[in-house]
Amino acid sequence: MATGLLESKPVRIGSTLDTNAARRDRPTGEAGAALVAVVIGMLTLAVVNQFTAISPGFNTWVHAVGKLWMPGAEGIGPYSGKETLSVIAWLGSWAVLHPILKTRELPLSRCLIVFLVGVGLATTFIWPPVFEYFVAH
Repeated sequence: MATGLLESKPVRIGSTLDTNAARRDRPTGEAGAALVAVVIGMLTLAVVNQFTAISPGFNTWVHAVGKLWMPGAEGIGPYSGKETLSVIAWLGSWAVLHPILKTRELPLSRCLIVFLVGVGLATTFIWPPVFEYFVAH
């Protein structure tokens, strides 16, 4: 008889040994809200990055946003504001989506697809050939 990590023992659901009981009862909306919020933050970073390259006035405003609270923001330029706006979009969307979706049962496969497509789009927008194409046009 095998012993060790691969050995399985019958565990009554709801007992103190069943560590997954609470997880099974928890709706998947919280995870979906977190994934979508991350994508919103990443896409915000990509879009703000594009617009700061296109518009000098917007670039100055984004830099001013970063200088409002970040020590040393003058040394890193508008990147401080880009990150600030990205974090605000991420946390703000999470704060809105979490209460709306926390009690819902969502298909996590769809949330994961939205997440991966969003990561792909955000990465594509900051990829130099695509970035330079949009800045030039």
